[in-house]
Amino acid sequence: MLIVDGKTYELPIIIGTEGERAIDISRLLKDTGLITMDPGFVNTGSCRSAITFMDGDKGILRHRGIPIEQLAEHSSFVETAYLLINGELPTPEELSKFSAMLNEHSLVHEDMRAFFEHYPSRAHPMGILSSMVTAMRAFYPTLKDRSQEENITITFARLISKLRTLAAMSYNISRGHKVTYPSHQLSYCANFLKMMFDSPVRPYVIDEDIVRALNVFWILHADHEQNCSTSAVRLVGSARVNLYAAISAGISALWGPLHGGANQAVIEMLQEIYNSGGDVAPFIARAKDKNDEFRLMGFGHRVYKSYDPRAKIMEEIVHRLLSKLQLNDPLLDIAKRLEEIALKDSYFVDHKLYPNVDFYSGIVLRAMGIPINMFTVMFAIGRLPGWISQWKESLDDPDWKLHRPRQIYIGLNERDYVPIEKRGK
Repeated sequence: MLIVDGKTYELPIIIGTEGERAIDISRLLKDTGLITMDPGFVNTGSCRSAITFMDGDKGILRHRGIPIEQLAEHSSFVETAYLLINGELPTPEELSKFSAMLNEHSLVHEDMRAFFEHYPSRAHPMGILSSMVTAMRAFYPTLKDRSQEENITITFARLISKLRTLAAMSYNISRGHKVTYPSHQLSYCANFLKMMFDSPVRPYVIDEDIVRALNVFWILHADHEQNCSTSAVRLVGSARVNLYAAISAGISALWGPLHGGANQAVIEMLQEIYNSGGDVAPFIARAKDKNDEFRLMGFGHRVYKSYDPRAKIMEEIVHRLLSKLQLNDPLLDIAKRLEEIALKDSYFVDHKLYPNVDFYSGIVLRAMGIPINMFTVMFAIGRLPGWISQWKESLDDPDWKLHRPRQIYIGLNERDYVPIEKRGK
């Protein structure tokens, strides 16, 4: 109930399946002439969704009802992608058909290679990737002999499969190396690693532990509710643009250091600490200093106010992978010291600044041999099924509306135009 100027307005309560409660203000402007102000949309729900459930206080993350811990332990990235997009885990036949479709669409048009080759050599891979996804619309238009549902399904498969191929292709072209094409004999993740690192002088040998680590990495990034990039996909998609354009918007939003670029920022921070002698104490002191702009990357989360469940899984993968590969990573030692101190320091505990998934994911990618400027691209490939499922859900939403936020104007009041000859006198 809301009382404004002596008038009472009923505001319905919406209750989700997990007990989440929201005040429905959809008629607020029409009934009262008022809007709400919520900078950053901290308290604003933009949609009803059946895809991902998060409880930041309890550290819960579930996709279509299945805990992220179970998916990371038992599932593959391709199976998780199917789950997100279709709502249910696939049968063996459905999974086989889906995997075959991804293989069928894994090649990219040869003319797209010319796009890559003529890109400025210093272009960031995320900028290239965003542009290439937009360009895919021209290379892969709608099939006129297929139904809308069939076209959408094929577009899903094209994006999930080709984005991986484009990422590996862009990496090799940037190095002046031969492009390796996907193989129908390899799984989704193994194919990507082969395309990234295979060389005529040093053939890449598939290591199943690395393949498994990549599967888990992408599963942990597959969807995360209404985050910045997902909201961008839904917002752009609300204009009923094609899926390629909406996904391109998501990639651009993910590019930022406060979102997808955070894993790269963590590695750069750990490297800075290592270069300065490895003592974490001065950096922790700086993070606690309100007058210092420095912040510990990889700690805290907009939603999670307890330990990020993905961070626990990623930490296990880090230790397993480094042990298998017999790698001694000094940055991991620094990361462990940071975590140990931060989890006991009252400042971090009181502010609920726990390690998040980015804190360990960069080290996992380093162990795989992924270059640091490709970290955010790796995030984008993982998040793609979530973007697609969110776009699809928005497309089917009976309450769909074109996204059009309001504002409170704080500029000048009405004034007359001044001819140029009379200005400045």
